[in-house]
Amino acid sequence: MSAPASDDASRRQRWLMALPLVVFAALAAIFWFALGDGDPSRIPSALIGHPAPQTPLPPLDGLASNGAAIPGLDPTVFKGKVSLVNVWASWCVPCRDEAPLLTELGRDSRLQLVGINYKDSTENARRFLGRYGNPFRIVGVDANGRASIEWGVYGVPETFIVGREGTIVYKLVGPVTPDNINTVLRAEIDKALKAGS
Repeated sequence: MSAPASDDASRRQRWLMALPLVVFAALAAIFWFALGDGDPSRIPSALIGHPAPQTPLPPLDGLASNGAAIPGLDPTVFKGKVSLVNVWASWCVPCRDEAPLLTELGRDSRLQLVGINYKDSTENARRFLGRYGNPFRIVGVDANGRASIEWGVYGVPETFIVGREGTIVYKLVGPVTPDNINTVLRAEIDKALKAGS
Protein backbone atom coordinates (compact mmCIF):
# COMPACT_ATOMS: atom_id res chain seq x y z
CA MET A 1 0.00 0.00 0.00
CA SER A 2 2.92 2.31 0.48
CA ALA A 3 3.86 2.25 -3.26
CA PRO A 4 0.66 4.03 -4.47
CA ALA A 5 0.97 6.59 -1.68
CA SER A 6 4.56 7.26 -2.69
CA ASP A 7 3.49 7.62 -6.38
CA ASP A 8 0.84 10.17 -5.36
CA ALA A 9 3.37 12.12 -3.31
CA SER A 10 5.81 12.06 -6.21
CA ARG A 11 3.15 13.35 -8.64
CA ARG A 12 2.14 16.08 -6.21
CA GLN A 13 5.78 17.12 -5.80
CA ARG A 14 6.28 17.30 -9.61
CA TRP A 15 3.10 19.38 -9.97
CA LEU A 16 4.25 21.80 -7.25
CA MET A 17 7.62 22.15 -8.97
CA ALA A 18 5.92 22.88 -12.32
CA LEU A 19 3.39 25.33 -10.85
CA PRO A 20 5.64 28.45 -11.01
CA LEU A 21 6.36 27.74 -14.69
CA VAL A 22 2.64 27.35 -15.46
CA VAL A 23 1.82 30.60 -13.62
CA PHE A 24 4.61 32.46 -15.46
CA ALA A 25 3.41 31.19 -18.86
CA ALA A 26 -0.16 32.24 -18.07
CA LEU A 27 0.93 35.74 -17.00
CA ALA A 28 3.14 36.11 -20.09
CA ALA A 29 0.19 35.19 -22.32
CA ILE A 30 -2.07 37.68 -20.56
CA PHE A 31 0.49 40.50 -20.94
CA TRP A 32 1.09 39.61 -24.60
CA PHE A 33 -2.59 39.78 -25.49
CA ALA A 34 -3.20 42.86 -23.33
CA LEU A 35 -0.57 44.81 -25.26
CA GLY A 36 -1.96 43.77 -28.63
CA ASP A 37 0.33 42.12 -31.10
CA GLY A 38 3.53 43.16 -29.34
CA ASP A 39 4.07 46.16 -31.62
CA PRO A 40 5.70 48.80 -29.37
CA SER A 41 4.37 51.64 -31.54
CA ARG A 42 0.88 50.67 -30.32
CA ILE A 43 1.66 51.19 -26.65
CA PRO A 44 -0.95 53.69 -25.47
CA SER A 45 0.10 56.94 -23.86
CA ALA A 46 -1.57 58.21 -20.72
CA LEU A 47 -0.74 61.74 -21.91
CA ILE A 48 -3.05 61.71 -24.95
CA GLY A 49 -5.66 64.42 -24.36
CA HIS A 50 -3.55 66.10 -21.67
CA PRO A 51 -1.48 69.31 -21.93
CA ALA A 52 2.08 68.95 -23.15
CA PRO A 53 4.57 69.01 -20.23
CA GLN A 54 5.43 72.52 -19.14
CA THR A 55 9.14 71.85 -18.74
CA PRO A 56 11.36 74.48 -20.40
CA LEU A 57 14.57 73.15 -21.92
CA PRO A 58 17.73 75.10 -22.78
CA PRO A 59 18.83 75.47 -26.40
CA LEU A 60 21.54 73.36 -27.97
CA ASP A 61 24.62 75.59 -27.67
CA GLY A 62 26.05 76.76 -30.97
CA LEU A 63 23.09 75.62 -33.08
CA ALA A 64 22.00 78.26 -35.60
CA SER A 65 19.93 78.63 -38.75
CA ASN A 66 20.46 81.48 -41.21
CA GLY A 67 22.73 83.21 -38.69
CA ALA A 68 20.17 83.16 -35.87
CA ALA A 69 20.45 80.92 -32.81
CA ILE A 70 17.82 78.16 -32.67
CA PRO A 71 15.88 78.59 -29.44
CA GLY A 72 15.38 76.04 -26.69
CA LEU A 73 11.98 74.71 -25.71
CA ASP A 74 9.61 77.17 -24.08
CA PRO A 75 6.28 75.39 -23.47
CA THR A 76 4.33 78.47 -24.64
CA VAL A 77 5.33 77.64 -28.23
CA PHE A 78 2.62 74.96 -28.32
CA LYS A 79 -0.27 77.44 -28.06
CA GLY A 80 -1.88 78.28 -31.39
CA LYS A 81 0.25 75.95 -33.56
CA VAL A 82 0.25 72.28 -34.41
CA SER A 83 3.63 70.89 -33.37
CA LEU A 84 5.50 67.71 -34.12
CA VAL A 85 7.80 66.94 -31.16
CA ASN A 86 10.56 64.42 -31.83
CA VAL A 87 12.74 62.99 -29.04
CA TRP A 88 16.10 62.01 -30.53
CA ALA A 89 19.80 61.46 -29.81
CA SER A 90 22.97 61.28 -31.89
CA TRP A 91 23.74 57.79 -30.52
CA CYS A 92 20.31 56.49 -31.64
CA VAL A 93 20.63 54.47 -34.87
CA PRO A 94 16.90 54.63 -35.80
CA CYS A 95 17.11 58.43 -35.36
CA ARG A 96 19.53 58.50 -38.30
CA ASP A 97 17.11 56.50 -40.43
CA GLU A 98 14.17 58.80 -39.67
CA ALA A 99 16.13 62.06 -40.21
CA PRO A 100 15.29 62.45 -43.95
CA LEU A 101 11.61 61.87 -43.22
CA LEU A 102 11.61 64.51 -40.48
CA THR A 103 13.30 66.91 -42.91
CA GLU A 104 10.47 66.20 -45.35
CA LEU A 105 7.87 66.91 -42.64
CA GLY A 106 9.76 70.08 -41.70
CA ARG A 107 8.94 71.55 -45.11
CA ASP A 108 5.25 71.62 -44.17
CA SER A 109 4.69 75.24 -43.13
CA ARG A 110 1.43 74.35 -41.37
CA LEU A 111 3.30 72.84 -38.42
CA GLN A 112 6.40 73.44 -36.36
CA LEU A 113 8.97 70.75 -35.64
CA VAL A 114 10.37 70.69 -32.12
CA GLY A 115 13.33 68.51 -31.20
CA ILE A 116 14.13 67.24 -27.73
CA ASN A 117 17.74 66.08 -27.63
CA TYR A 118 17.90 63.21 -25.11
CA LYS A 119 20.94 62.51 -22.91
CA ASP A 120 23.46 63.60 -25.53
CA SER A 121 26.66 65.62 -25.66
CA THR A 122 26.41 69.05 -27.27
CA GLU A 123 29.15 68.31 -29.81
CA ASN A 124 27.63 65.00 -30.89
CA ALA A 125 24.14 66.49 -31.19
CA ARG A 126 25.40 69.40 -33.34
CA ARG A 127 27.45 67.01 -35.48
CA PHE A 128 24.37 64.79 -35.96
CA LEU A 129 22.22 67.72 -37.14
CA GLY A 130 25.04 68.94 -39.38
CA ARG A 131 25.36 65.53 -41.00
CA TYR A 132 21.69 64.51 -41.30
CA GLY A 133 20.08 67.95 -41.51
CA ASN A 134 18.19 69.99 -38.95
CA PRO A 135 14.42 69.94 -39.53
CA PHE A 136 13.72 71.57 -36.13
CA ARG A 137 12.78 75.21 -35.52
CA ILE A 138 13.25 74.61 -31.79
CA VAL A 139 15.71 72.25 -30.08
CA GLY A 140 15.59 71.71 -26.33
CA VAL A 141 18.32 69.82 -24.52
CA ASP A 142 17.18 67.16 -22.05
CA ALA A 143 20.61 66.37 -20.62
CA ASN A 144 19.45 64.33 -17.63
CA GLY A 145 16.32 62.75 -19.19
CA ARG A 146 13.90 64.33 -16.70
CA ALA A 147 11.78 66.10 -19.35
CA SER A 148 11.52 62.89 -21.37
CA ILE A 149 10.11 61.14 -18.32
CA GLU A 150 7.45 63.87 -18.11
CA TRP A 151 6.64 63.28 -21.78
CA GLY A 152 6.26 59.55 -21.04
CA VAL A 153 9.11 58.52 -23.32
CA TYR A 154 9.89 54.78 -23.38
CA GLY A 155 13.02 55.20 -25.50
CA VAL A 156 14.30 57.21 -28.44
CA PRO A 157 13.07 57.97 -30.98
CA GLU A 158 9.51 58.92 -30.13
CA THR A 159 7.31 61.48 -31.82
CA PHE A 160 4.34 63.41 -30.48
CA ILE A 161 1.75 65.59 -32.15
CA VAL A 162 0.63 68.54 -30.04
CA GLY A 163 -2.56 70.33 -31.11
CA ARG A 164 -3.15 74.08 -31.22
CA GLU A 165 -4.50 74.05 -27.68
CA GLY A 166 -1.21 72.65 -26.39
CA THR A 167 -2.66 69.18 -25.88
CA ILE A 168 -0.92 65.95 -26.90
CA VAL A 169 -3.12 64.31 -29.53
CA TYR A 170 -0.92 61.47 -30.79
CA LYS A 171 2.23 59.52 -29.87
CA LEU A 172 4.39 57.36 -32.13
CA VAL A 173 6.75 55.00 -30.31
CA GLY A 174 9.76 54.15 -32.43
CA PRO A 175 11.10 55.76 -35.57
CA VAL A 176 9.21 57.55 -38.29
CA THR A 177 9.40 55.16 -41.28
CA PRO A 178 8.35 55.31 -44.93
CA ASP A 179 5.40 53.09 -43.97
CA ASN A 180 4.06 54.93 -40.93
CA ILE A 181 4.69 58.46 -42.22
CA ASN A 182 2.07 57.98 -44.93
CA THR A 183 -0.32 55.53 -43.27
CA VAL A 184 -0.43 57.02 -39.78
CA LEU A 185 1.57 60.17 -39.09
CA ARG A 186 0.30 62.39 -41.93
CA ALA A 187 -3.30 61.39 -41.16
CA GLU A 188 -2.83 62.31 -37.48
CA ILE A 189 -1.20 65.62 -38.45
CA ASP A 190 -4.12 66.41 -40.78
CA LYS A 191 -6.59 65.58 -37.98
CA ALA A 192 -4.78 67.95 -35.62
CA LEU A 193 -4.70 70.70 -38.25
CA LYS A 194 -8.43 70.35 -38.96
CA ALA A 195 -9.34 70.22 -35.26
CA GLY A 196 -8.03 73.68 -34.57
CA SER A 197 -9.22 75.48 -37.70
